[in-house]
Amino acid sequence: MTETWEAPLHLRRTGIDPVGELAKARDDERVVRVETPAGPPAYLVSRYEDVRQVLADTARFSSAGTPFSAAGQENAGVAGQLITLDPPEHTRLRRLLTPEFTVRRMSRLQPRITEIVETALDELERAGKPADLVAHFALPVPSLVICDLLGVPYADRAGFHERAVRILDTSLPVEDRVAAQREDHDYMAGLVARAQADPGEDMLGMLVREHGRELTSAELTGIAGLLLLAGHDTTSNMLGLGTLALLWHPDQLAMLRDDPGLVEPAVEELLRWLSIVQTPPPRTTTTEVEIAGHTIPAGSLVLCSLPAANRDPALIGDPEILDITRGTTGHVAFGHGAHHCLGAPLARMELRIVLPALLRRFPDLALADTDDRVDFRVFSLVYGVRSLRVTW
Repeated sequence: MTETWEAPLHLRRTGIDPVGELAKARDDERVVRVETPAGPPAYLVSRYEDVRQVLADTARFSSAGTPFSAAGQENAGVAGQLITLDPPEHTRLRRLLTPEFTVRRMSRLQPRITEIVETALDELERAGKPADLVAHFALPVPSLVICDLLGVPYADRAGFHERAVRILDTSLPVEDRVAAQREDHDYMAGLVARAQADPGEDMLGMLVREHGRELTSAELTGIAGLLLLAGHDTTSNMLGLGTLALLWHPDQLAMLRDDPGLVEPAVEELLRWLSIVQTPPPRTTTTEVEIAGHTIPAGSLVLCSLPAANRDPALIGDPEILDITRGTTGHVAFGHGAHHCLGAPLARMELRIVLPALLRRFPDLALADTDDRVDFRVFSLVYGVRSLRVTW
């Protein structure tokens, strides 16, 4: 990691919280120019309504045609990468995938997810205290869920996790992150080729059987790679950081532990308050636009700060306070508009199963280290903790 390099404004936090300068930019300046990890500066939009406007308007704020991929780096190929496509191509691919991610379809996975969670809790307990919650629980659970869903060998999890960390770490040289993305692409291409030769009962096999004539091999590779990256890295960081947030707010933890009925509003509040995805992929203006009184020229990069938008007083009163009883709706933790996270129903279901199960198994869960020893992913586009030592 490049210790002397300061993260750009939209990636800066103080512990869990976005830095005060980001709130000031949102409330006072509204639109500011920021550096990007690689490439030209961008206009940073951070007010709740402005973020929703940018994310909903694919005509004026294009996801395609930028020099950046989903990882914020030079693109090594966008076929099948929904988050870097505009309608109608985005619409065509998303229509094929949406039926697989409905709440009803995801609910069929609940027994298997519950089994995975209980097995991981057993492993955590066997590890003995203190134990790293990330290594023994927060990372294995979503990794195994997404492996089951896509038909990815669970034995390969260390490799795809290591590549995901490199892809999302903005402190690394662009060449290293591009190399990780190409390695990931090659790995997924191999899985697609095997699925095409012998499609299984997993989602990749289903896509080959039912849509093999509509999807090219490159598109299948891009879709599978995106689902794998998003399906394990975001949820694992949400589990780790969400647990830390509750441990730092023992009154909130106690309420959730003692009243599992609070899990749905608690999940929504944690999603809002943590906003682990710092910003969606950049948009490019297709014409001159005005946002919050600022004129942005055509061809400009625009970034949206999801943490700042989710803590905008225009969304909810006392946005800096974590209150699991209110269950804020309308937050943009999963994005907004055409690119709203396809896997949101799966992520919500995992969180609703995991958090009560963790607190039920370990009602006296506590941090094993002092607060200042928590190791945050400071330069990552998906925020979280690298490790979290806990006891019980």
